[in-house]
Amino acid sequence: MVRDNNEVNIYEFKNEKKIDIKRIFIVIIISIFIICISLTLKNIFIIIRGHKTYKQYEAQLNALKYQEEEKQRKLKEEEERIKKERNPILTDAGRKNIENIYKADKKRAFLTFDDGPSQITSSILDVLKNENVKATFFVLGCNVDDRKDMVKRMYDEGHYIANHGYSHVYTQIYSSPQSVLDEFNACNEKVRNAIGNPEYNSHLFRFPGGFLSSRYAEIKQQAKEILNQNDIVNIDWNALNGDAETNDLSSEFELQRLSETIGEKNNIVVLMHDAALKKVTAETLPQIIAILREKGYEFENFYSIIK
Repeated sequence: MVRDNNEVNIYEFKNEKKIDIKRIFIVIIISIFIICISLTLKNIFIIIRGHKTYKQYEAQLNALKYQEEEKQRKLKEEEERIKKERNPILTDAGRKNIENIYKADKKRAFLTFDDGPSQITSSILDVLKNENVKATFFVLGCNVDDRKDMVKRMYDEGHYIANHGYSHVYTQIYSSPQSVLDEFNACNEKVRNAIGNPEYNSHLFRFPGGFLSSRYAEIKQQAKEILNQNDIVNIDWNALNGDAETNDLSSEFELQRLSETIGEKNNIVVLMHDAALKKVTAETLPQIIAILREKGYEFENFYSIIK
């Protein structure tokens, strides 16, 4: 029997079809495998890149952390340096400087303010800051707690915080020589708390009413010996603005009294007051500084004397 060429071999067709399906299946499997490999590689690259980015970010964070730690370390070192610099140390040279304070050749002016802090302390400090002048404040311990911020500001701005006792009540202060030392210590403790420096000691006292005043003279003399034994020296003044002489103050009066008491002195310790009733003193202070500058005085505080 002759086979017709046009006849379709069903079995061959089926076999070919089966072969094509297998190939397609294999291609699909291979394609899926390739895609999986590609995605896996892509994810690996993403992970590697992410890890690299993380490491860079971590390095930046560590650098910032190091910078901040260095900044804080330097700030702490600077605070310690300033703290050490502003802790007065009474040496033999310092005692001699106090004894010879009025004998230096160059013209020096020590501006001193008693009885603060008060309502006018801020105004006084503003003037001193604007004029770039460092002064000395003989503070009262009984006034410190109500105005700790002002005492801290005095300290932070480089002024010398000296000691005027605690109470300013003469009968209490001069009840005995020991009482004078007790007043000093009580005031000193208040100052330490206000400025946050437990080691601070001014070593400098001004007797309320002045040491040279005849009132309580014997007690003062005995107290001076006790103070010296405890590394505390005292200082009065040799010039003033007259704000302790009257409450009816004016700038003209203060400037006149200043001129009268300065005279021809080369070295002056100027007595002024930091008290509510002495507002004129704060208002006149720029003129006082200007006059002293015109006369050739250089301003110092007791850091240059005690240390």
